[in-house]
Amino acid sequence: MDFRKTYYVLPNLFTLSCVLSGFASLALSASGDSEANLYLAALAICFGLLFDTFDGRVARLTKTQTDLGRDLDSLADVITFGAAPALMMYKWGLNHFGLMGIFMAGLFVCAGAMRLARFNVLSRRDQAVGRVKPGKFMLGLPIPAAASVLVFMVIVSHNAGSYQLVSEGSTALIVLVLSALMVSRVRFRSFKELRLNLKTVGILLLVVGACAAIVMAGLEKAFIFLFLVLSYVVLGLAEEVIFFRRRRAQERSELQASAPEPLPAQEEDVLRELGAFDGEDEESEPVKDPMAGPRHA
Repeated sequence: MDFRKTYYVLPNLFTLSCVLSGFASLALSASGDSEANLYLAALAICFGLLFDTFDGRVARLTKTQTDLGRDLDSLADVITFGAAPALMMYKWGLNHFGLMGIFMAGLFVCAGAMRLARFNVLSRRDQAVGRVKPGKFMLGLPIPAAASVLVFMVIVSHNAGSYQLVSEGSTALIVLVLSALMVSRVRFRSFKELRLNLKTVGILLLVVGACAAIVMAGLEKAFIFLFLVLSYVVLGLAEEVIFFRRRRAQERSELQASAPEPLPAQEEDVLRELGAFDGEDEESEPVKDPMAGPRHA
């Protein structure tokens, strides 16, 4: 028996554990509006974040990355980081808006699903062109990061002894902003190629100092995780504003480089006969009827 074949099961087990965590969060959120249930639902999503972090690492270590695992991971993310936090936020602060609250919570799920579908399409395109090495940036806010903001909001409120630290209007605004960032073209760092250099050490020291300041200020320790996630979102927005022109120029050059070559004359004639060019150019010469004779004045 070849035990190496069982390695392919390991990352899928982590992914399925993430699915179970998401379902547990959904069940806890649906069981009532109590603070304890929503806090436990947030903790269940935290376990899902842990499993989601390790399934990719295990797949890369065991060299068992497959299309099945990638698609399964996307389905797990829709449940654990899309539907579960959306229902939790609806019970936490969006239910006061009635049907509009259901729409805003559902919009978060739809935006997360679109974000994951776009990620899969771009990944397959990179594989088609032979680009295996992961990039430094990801297009759109990753759905686990968006879910983390909502999760740590609930956890910080619970540890602070309050059901809800922010108003219902602020909660709705945060959900809508996160939904828009997931389907936006803003690039966020993936940290998959993080290397130990002076710049990385400087940023690490800055983060550690900020976390120490939070602890010394007497704030809840759970606020550290919320601060880290918000810093990640702010970093992506800041880099997009600073490097906006450079990135758009790079995108235009890539589009021009990948523009399709003009069709040969014979293929163009075939497409024209099939009606592919009908009505596309108003200034083109009219087609003459070969059966029509010359006109007489």
